[in-house]
Amino acid sequence: MTQKIAVLGAGKIGEALLSGMIRAGWSPSNLLITARRPERAEELHARHGVTAVTNAEAAKTADTLILTVKPQDMAALLEELAPHVPADRLVISAAAGIPTTFLEERLPEGTPVVRVMPNTPVLVDEGMSVISAGTHAGEAHLVRTEEIFKPVGKTLRVPESQQDAATALSGSGPAYFYFLVEAMTDAGILLGLPRDKAHDLIVQAAIGASVMLRDSGEHPVKLREAVTSPAGTTISAIRELEKHGVRAALIAALEAARDRSRELASGDKS
Repeated sequence: MTQKIAVLGAGKIGEALLSGMIRAGWSPSNLLITARRPERAEELHARHGVTAVTNAEAAKTADTLILTVKPQDMAALLEELAPHVPADRLVISAAAGIPTTFLEERLPEGTPVVRVMPNTPVLVDEGMSVISAGTHAGEAHLVRTEEIFKPVGKTLRVPESQQDAATALSGSGPAYFYFLVEAMTDAGILLGLPRDKAHDLIVQAAIGASVMLRDSGEHPVKLREAVTSPAGTTISAIRELEKHGVRAALIAALEAARDRSRELASGDKS
């Protein structure tokens, strides 16, 4: 893979991508990075063998630019890049809540832009990266984006109009599971288990259930019913979950996350 790829603002997500690309066959000599702090750039060079450059140098020399800066830093970065980006350069944005039009309006006319919403499990190669094409991005640009993100998990294409919903489900999704694990661990302590044992039991249950969901092809209702025997412990617990409106609360929570993503995309950072 000889194309040069630059990761601009290489934080944790950016480093996860670099590591994944190297494992997938990219040569470190074809990977460029930029970082706000010189010591961070030196750390990435020492760890992965990638080359640290300025943002302007990355724009001039890389075939693909991956922007992993914080959303509030995107405008300043684009202003710095715009004079140096050729119109055929693929620009991938991994900044939450930033629509492709925001980039297209600040880059040379015709620049292909792809928006990606990765979630934090990319750090352990189990992420989901949701991909949407901008106005000028075609099939080849989407394929290239998938090649970059597949080493750190799965990818899914959606129209950009569905990105806010995908952010609510996938981008924020891991936090909901951590919240549930935290609550279930507390319940285990209440029931008399030491915290470490309660934690291990819940985490393994979550891993096992996730693998069964992924690999069995069965509907979650069918898998749940297989655990739920008549007049047993599971149905008693589920009755309490329904009584306390857990299903409705989850739906309301995801709607709130979707709505906040829309607000951020429209420029409301408050």
